[in-house]
Amino acid sequence: MINVALQIAEEKIFCSGHHACPGCNEALAFRYIMNTLGKDTIAVVPPSCGAIISGPQPLSSMRIPVYQTTLEASAASAAGIKRALKAQGKDHVQVVAIAGDGGTYDIGFQALSSAAERNEDIIYICMDNEGYMNTGAQKSSSTPYLAYTTSTPGGKPTAKKNVAEIMAAHRIPYMATATTGYLDDLANKVRKAKEIKGMRFIVILVPCLDGWGVADNEGAKVSRLAVQTGFFPLYEVENGTKYTLNHGSEGIPVAAYINRQKRFRHLAPEQVESIQQRVDADWEIFKTKFNS
Repeated sequence: MINVALQIAEEKIFCSGHHACPGCNEALAFRYIMNTLGKDTIAVVPPSCGAIISGPQPLSSMRIPVYQTTLEASAASAAGIKRALKAQGKDHVQVVAIAGDGGTYDIGFQALSSAAERNEDIIYICMDNEGYMNTGAQKSSSTPYLAYTTSTPGGKPTAKKNVAEIMAAHRIPYMATATTGYLDDLANKVRKAKEIKGMRFIVILVPCLDGWGVADNEGAKVSRLAVQTGFFPLYEVENGTKYTLNHGSEGIPVAAYINRQKRFRHLAPEQVESIQQRVDADWEIFKTKFNS
C-alpha cells in the first residue's frame, strides 16, 4: 500500500450529504475542484451526474451559486455569466462549467469549440467517465475501443475521441488532463487555471464504479493505472504549443488496467493485445510532442 500525504489547502465549498454513489470518484473530483477555486466562483452544470451531485438550489451541496443549464449550452451559459460579471465590475469572480463527457465530447461540443475560438474567460472542466452513465451507461464518443456499454454490448468498434488534443488545437491559453488517481496534480492544475485569463479546459478521468464495473474502493487505483499504463497520460498544453508531461506510462501492461473493469471482461486475449498495441502506438506518437 502506498500512502501519499497531500499538501492541499482547501476552502470548504463542497459539502457532504450529496447524492453521489458510495465511493464516487466524481464527487471526489468535485471536492478538490470547488475547494481549490474557492467562494468567489459561480458554477454552471448541465444535466449529468454532476447535476445530481451539486443538487437543486437552495439545497445545493456547494456553498456557491450553481446554474443548471441545458445539456448543449454549458460553455455558452458560462461565457454569458462571465461577461455579465465583467460588466458589473466583478471580474474577480471565476465562472466554471462542469460537464460530463456526453455534454462535452458530443452534445455540447459546438458551444465549447465556439467559446474556445472566442477565448472566453471561463474554466471548462469535463468529468470524463467515458459514457452516458447517468442514463444507463450508453456509449459516448469518449468510450474506449472495445469497451462494453448498453448500446455497444459487443464492445465499441471505434476509438475514443481525443478531446484533449482537439482543445489544444484551438490554441487556448491552457489545456490539461487530470484524474482522481493523482489528486495533488488535479488540485495544482485547477489552481493554475484559476490564475490564467482566457479559455481554460481540463478533462478529468473519473471512473464510474457502476458503469465500469469497478469495486467501490478502487476508483482512484483504477484511474492511477490508466496513467501508469499509458492509457490516459497527464499533461498540460499552454497556448497550443508548450507541452508539459506530468505523469505517463511506467511500462505497466494495459491488462492491469482493463482487467479490473467488468466493461472489458468480454474480451479475448488477442483483443486485449490489440488494445495494448494501440496504446503503445499512441504513446510513441505522443512522446514526440515533448521532444520537439
